[in-house]
Amino acid sequence: MNIHKNARTTPHSRLLMVRRVLERKQPASRVAADFGVSERTVRKWLARWRAGGEPALHDRSSAPARQRRLPAAQVAAIEALRRQRLTSPVIARRLGLPLSTVGGVLRRLGLGRLKSLDAPAPVVRYQRQYPGELVHIDTKKLGKIAGIGHRITGRRSGMVNRHRGIGWEYLHVAVDDASRLAYTEILPNESKASAIAFLGRALAWFARHGVDVERVMTDNGNAYRSHDFRDACASAGVRHLRTRPYTPRTNGKAERFLQTVMRECAYAQPFQSSHERAAALPRWLHLYNVHRPHTALAGQPPISRLTVNNLLGNDS
Repeated sequence: MNIHKNARTTPHSRLLMVRRVLERKQPASRVAADFGVSERTVRKWLARWRAGGEPALHDRSSAPARQRRLPAAQVAAIEALRRQRLTSPVIARRLGLPLSTVGGVLRRLGLGRLKSLDAPAPVVRYQRQYPGELVHIDTKKLGKIAGIGHRITGRRSGMVNRHRGIGWEYLHVAVDDASRLAYTEILPNESKASAIAFLGRALAWFARHGVDVERVMTDNGNAYRSHDFRDACASAGVRHLRTRPYTPRTNGKAERFLQTVMRECAYAQPFQSSHERAAALPRWLHLYNVHRPHTALAGQPPISRLTVNNLLGNDS
């Protein structure tokens, strides 16, 4: 039971009041003065004790003993009008009911908002048929690390563990749509030059694992909209696709992979430096590609989807 912080009495103190009146024969006025409550309060708990014993000294529920409910026919009428997309005030006027009553019924029915009447949008999921048909590319900004911060050490005073303004680094990822096989690098920026260089190394990495990339999909970042990136894709014989503006779910496999990297590697443990975090990434990536079960692949790791099931380069 939750006792109010300013409560004058508790079940234990109420029992003490009753015992002093009944056993010690003290007057209710004196007991009330000793406990800092009114005489009426003492007599109330005494009456409850006589009616139900010690259990009666506990707080009662503030809910009314009987709750008035609308007849089922009126509830059905409210629902029927709501499904005609009528607002609560219109329904209240038509049925001659208080607006608060109509609103309460609609909330209980889960129809408090008009959008709840609309059928949920179908979830469109796709997966390419074979590795290399489509590779998703994306980036994630990471704060540089220069020692463990106050969230781990707990020290906040002075200049201890203050590393503000030390800059950012960027995680570039490439994820195959069909197999979920992934390649990553941490680079100092997400500029056009870095994006093009990462593209070349990613395509070469996939090629070493028997994956001939046909298409790459990116968002509409400045680097990916540049003519140089377009030309780099054309030179590699790769078709470049871009997501619709403000629609990141189109590139959802890369977005989801980034969440996994953040949760299981980049922020999974306190690192002393950015270099230490960068060194941990290849080890985790090997675990992800070769050993970690993937729910979208029926519990199999991404490497199991490759036609040429050779070991990864960092398997040693």
